Parts: sequence; structure tokens; C-alpha cells
Amino acid sequence: MKLKSLTQDLIEQQGSGAHRRCIVCETLSAGLFMAVASRSYLRCSACQATFLDPAHRVSTEEEHLRYRRHHNDPVDEGYRRFLAKLAEPLLQRLSPQAKGLDYGCGPGPALACMLGEAGQRMTLFDPLFFPDPEVLDDLYDFITCTETIEHFHRPAEEFARFDRMLRPGGWLALMTCFQTDDHRFASWHYRRDMTHVVFYREETLRHIARRFGWSCEIPVKDVALMQKPYDPASPSG
Repeated sequence: MKLKSLTQDLIEQQGSGAHRRCIVCETLSAGLFMAVASRSYLRCSACQATFLDPAHRVSTEEEHLRYRRHHNDPVDEGYRRFLAKLAEPLLQRLSPQAKGLDYGCGPGPALACMLGEAGQRMTLFDPLFFPDPEVLDDLYDFITCTETIEHFHRPAEEFARFDRMLRPGGWLALMTCFQTDDHRFASWHYRRDMTHVVFYREETLRHIARRFGWSCEIPVKDVALMQKPYDPASPSG
């Protein structure tokens, strides 16, 4: 009854013109998009993000249990081919021996291994598996974030953190399954993962980039490469 009541509250808010703050772009532009199996999803009219009502998220304990079941083996050739969608276009844009951070790398940092093999200098961070907060105070030439941003409970804060950690001219490389077809949202496999709480359209990622003054390229489906502008006051700008 509690979940049904929350859903009804959202419907009434939407009908009355009330809106909630978007967790991605922080505008008061989010209204009810869909209710599926007693879980309510909101859509932001400003950035087009879709996100789960925070009241309907799974517990932290259950979330961590699901993460520990992930098996992203760095020697799995199929997984490497999957990550190559991001690694190959990113490497084309990086200088040799660039300093990178694999953010949300999980228990098996396959992407960091691939980029390290290509000559890049990699650091790892994951709040559960590699929880070293000191690496978040450093600056990087590039940051990778694969199959991670859909888990963010506070994406606006996370993207602001990325902006602080990137050097001028640095790259942010993202991979997530883009949300495209509203008619299939209820049955979409990506939505059915209980730890996925926010879903991005291509336009959502471009909106985020514009917010921080970054450029944004979509080299292949489900991959975005964003570049922080050079500082014109710096010698290399």
C-alpha cells in the first residue's frame, strides 16, 4: 500500500503541474514518467533523463550483494571486445603515457588493464572494491566510467566531481546503455536490473556536457566521449 500511495502522490503532483528536482541536471523539471511493478520513474523535461524515484531504490545491502556477484574478468575476450567500443576511440584521442582513472572499475578492472597494456598510466577507484578516497583528490588526463553512471544516486554531484578531477583538455569516457524507446521501457532489460536507477538518452549526455562547457562526441552507440576545454591562460591551452 505504501508504494501504491507514493505512485499516486506522483500522479497527483504531475497532474497539478508540480515538479521535482532532477538528480542529473538539478532543475525543477522532473515529473512522473511511468510506474512499473510498484516502482515509479520520473522524466526530466530539461535533460531527458529518466530516473527511479529514490523511495523505491533497493537497500544498500542488497545493492552491494548484487555488485559482488559481478564477474568482469580482465582475461575474458568477449568482455574485452565489449569494452573496446570505448577503449579504441578513446585511445585515438590520448597522448602516450596519459594519466587515467578508471572510476567504478568493479572487482575486475578489465578496461584499466586494456588501457595499461596500450601504454596509459592507470589508477583505480571503486567505492566497494577499490575505495581509496585519496585518488579522488588528484588530477587526471582522462577518466573512464563504464557501466557505472546508471548506478549513480547523485549524478549531478558525480559529474561535478569529474569536472574537478579532469585537467584542462582532459577526456571523460562514458559507456551506458542509452535509453531510446519509451514504449519498451517497462520490459527493457536495463531497467529490470534493480541497481540501475538512472537512464540517459544521448541528449541527456549532451546536456550534461553543455552544463560544464565540455564538448561531447558519440563515436558509437552507448559511448560518449566528453572533453574539458583547455585553459587559454595555461601554456598548453
